[in-house]
Amino acid sequence: MATPRSTNAAAADARAAVHALTRASRILERSLPQLSLADFRVLSAVAEGEARASRLAQRLALGKPAISSTVESLVRRGMLRREAHGSDQRAIDLVLTEEGESARADAESALAAVVVELASGTDDPDATLAALANLGSAIEMRQASVAAGYRATAVPSPSPDARVAQEAGRR
Repeated sequence: MATPRSTNAAAADARAAVHALTRASRILERSLPQLSLADFRVLSAVAEGEARASRLAQRLALGKPAISSTVESLVRRGMLRREAHGSDQRAIDLVLTEEGESARADAESALAAVVVELASGTDDPDATLAALANLGSAIEMRQASVAAGYRATAVPSPSPDARVAQEAGRR
């Protein structure tokens, strides 16, 4: 019968995992000559159907200024384009270009090769890859929960009529 791990051992493993993930992210970042990890994350989210910058910010847990600058850079480099949303003329959708899809796919392959290489240095490469894949699912669930909580606590901006009334009240 297996004995439960001590709290101290689990905490030590968690701290070691933080350091390993931090170092791994730097290794992954350096393996992409054409894109940053932020670029890759934005291109991947758009490829998965996330077309609005505001939703990208929530999904990727990035601030709107960071998303805006990343999107602008990708548009300038020809990897994304902006299109008017069909039913809402005020809304802009982000669309991958062929160059953007090619860069995203190349980056994903390069990153996957690095992850496989890193996992091959562990005692059980297959279990390590499976654990990392499971961690990805947990991250997605956490991000969705954080985004939902953000939406629930966000203070709605006043309507134009309410702003006019507020301004009149200040005079």
